[in-house]
This record gives sequence, structure tokens and C-alpha cells, in this order.
Amino acid sequence: MTDAPESRLAFPRAMRLSGERAFAAVFEARCRKNAGPLAVSGRPNELRHNRLGLSVSRRLGGAVERNRIKRRLREAFRLSQHQQPAGYDIVIVVRPHKLLSVEAYQQHLLKAFGEIDALWQKRRPRK
Repeated sequence: MTDAPESRLAFPRAMRLSGERAFAAVFEARCRKNAGPLAVSGRPNELRHNRLGLSVSRRLGGAVERNRIKRRLREAFRLSQHQQPAGYDIVIVVRPHKLLSVEAYQQHLLKAFGEIDALWQKRRPRK
């Protein structure tokens, strides 16, 4: 598996978090920040790029509505990937809300990523 390209705004398969074990590992790290309608959990990975996992409940509406939210979240993640701290597995749990713009999701994600990064920097042992 190759690392994600540094200059492009792509969202290749390598940047997706998948599998029950991967999601469980992020939730077990107990590092969660709320940003608007999003609960963002994260833990460091051994890669130079972030991986994104989404959890969108049926309480948000039908399949069309849930897929629309997921598309906007992936787009917000993709567009802001070079502004995010790198090297994290991220799981976003979406709570019921009215659909937001991609820009609004970007702001929420960047805020949560910054807080998660700051928390993990505190947890790291100092050398």
C-alpha cells in the first residue's frame, strides 16, 4: 500500500477506514470531541495520512439523506486534508441534524481534528 499523494486532493481507498476491528480500536482509544452535529473520535496510526470512517444512523432519515450526508462529509474531509494534522484514524458519528454545506462540515472537522491532535500531543511521553 502506498502513502497518499501529498499535493493532490484525492480520496483513494487507502484513506478509508474499514472493518469492525479498525472502528473498535478508534472507539477504545477514548478520544472523542464534539463539533456541531458530529462526534469525532481519533487515534494515531502508523501512516503519514489520515484514514476516515463514517457512522451514520438510520435515525437521520432514509438512504438518500444518509448518503447525501456521507458524500458531503467525505468531500469536506478530502478538501481539508492538507490542513489537518496527519497520521490519525478518524471515525465520525453523525447525530441528527439538518443538512449542512460542505464548508460548514469542513469547519466542524478542522475544529475537532485540532482538538484531537492537541489531546494526543498531551498524552505522548516527553523525550
